[in-house]
Amino acid sequence: MTELYNMDHLKDAYEEGKKISPKLPEGKKNFLIDIDGTICEDIPNEEPERMLDAALFDGALEICNGWYDEGHIITFFTSRTEAHREVTIAWLDKHGFKYHGLLFGKPRGGNYHWIDNHIVRATRYTGKFTELVEADAKIQVFKD
Repeated sequence: MTELYNMDHLKDAYEEGKKISPKLPEGKKNFLIDIDGTICEDIPNEEPERMLDAALFDGALEICNGWYDEGHIITFFTSRTEAHREVTIAWLDKHGFKYHGLLFGKPRGGNYHWIDNHIVRATRYTGKFTELVEADAKIQVFKD
């Protein structure tokens, strides 16, 4: 794993005079990037012997490392279990990924619906890792 994100870069935040969770500086993003089926071929937990040799998807390394170099936070998250930590780190290192964190135990099955008090933007990987562009999309929100 590359250097951990320096928490000193986070900015104090306040709401109604009370301190709340800190925020990233303006223009910086926290990228949470899935591994299997997103940056490499989809390997199920039941076949860990395939993980070290998983095929890297075109563009994934360049785009992710570019975001890292721009000062964004890169955290990989995966449905792999803690038992797969060593092979996962070895694969990321083998390919030269730069990142700040690695989270295991994402729920399996897909159809994720993230509810948070912070801004959440989701981008579904559909087979091509390229620069992000803005587009209008239909989303679900809480009823007023």
